[in-house]
Amino acid sequence: MAGDSKKLQPIIVKKIKKGGHGHHGGAWKIAYADFVTAMMAFFLLMWLLGSTTEGDKKGIADYFQSPLKVAMFGGSGAGDASHVLKGGGTDLTRTTGQVKNGEVESDRKTINLKALKDEQIRAEIARLKSLQEKIDGELLNNPGLGAFRSQIMLELTRDGLRIQIVDAHNRPMFASGSSVVQPYMQELLRTIGGVLAEVPNRLTLEGHTDATPFSGGERGYSNWELSADRANASRRELLAGGLPEDRVLRVQGLASSQLMVRDRPDDPINRRISLVVMTREAEDAIFRPQLAPQAGQEPSIKPERPTLVSSQPVLGR
Repeated sequence: MAGDSKKLQPIIVKKIKKGGHGHHGGAWKIAYADFVTAMMAFFLLMWLLGSTTEGDKKGIADYFQSPLKVAMFGGSGAGDASHVLKGGGTDLTRTTGQVKNGEVESDRKTINLKALKDEQIRAEIARLKSLQEKIDGELLNNPGLGAFRSQIMLELTRDGLRIQIVDAHNRPMFASGSSVVQPYMQELLRTIGGVLAEVPNRLTLEGHTDATPFSGGERGYSNWELSADRANASRRELLAGGLPEDRVLRVQGLASSQLMVRDRPDDPINRRISLVVMTREAEDAIFRPQLAPQAGQEPSIKPERPTLVSSQPVLGR
């Protein structure tokens, strides 16, 4: 009986089903990205700490300890150098901090403005003296102009080289009472114009007459108009000789207001054309009058006494 009961006992078989793992949704990737970011930030921090100067570190510490105080009053930080004085530098090769500009010895080129101006004045004087000699040489080598050497006066003034062509009793520059240039005067002015074209200096032209009045009186055509017309006629002859038009800075007629011989107002020598080859200083004074030499100031070019190109006397009327 017992054997039969054992045979009839049911056999129970348990089957365990293995379920599949659920979908994690990539959460591990986010965690890994956070880890990489943290490591990168850590290494960046280590690099910054290793390359930051002591002054920068102290500045950062001061800021985190009392940020309001640092913001208002400043503190040690960026720009400090390995020096007892505050400040920055430009030498990035120093590993212990920036180098202050005062610590770096460098060759500095200084320009002495006064010495430079004096050198320019000396060069200008030499150029004007050379021009004076060249004009004298042109008149000496030109047989047709040899007779006019007694009527040309050259002098160095504060404004530059003054060239004056004076009238003579038997050799007037213009027809009587007019601005018509005599043929020999044309040749003279054109020769001078060719010489002046070789220098960069600008010039002014002035016309002068004697004190003999016109019959029409001062209200009509007077010495003022005549002197201006003669100066402008001389300008045209200089241009015909090769002088560039932009070299002429001013043309004016002064009538008999500046007589050369005041005690003889009717002397022919008072009738003249005056050309001034100007210095740079005199040219600037025309455009900017405030640059003109003050009273008591020594001029850059000291005036010399007028000298005739020739020792022959100027003939009077």
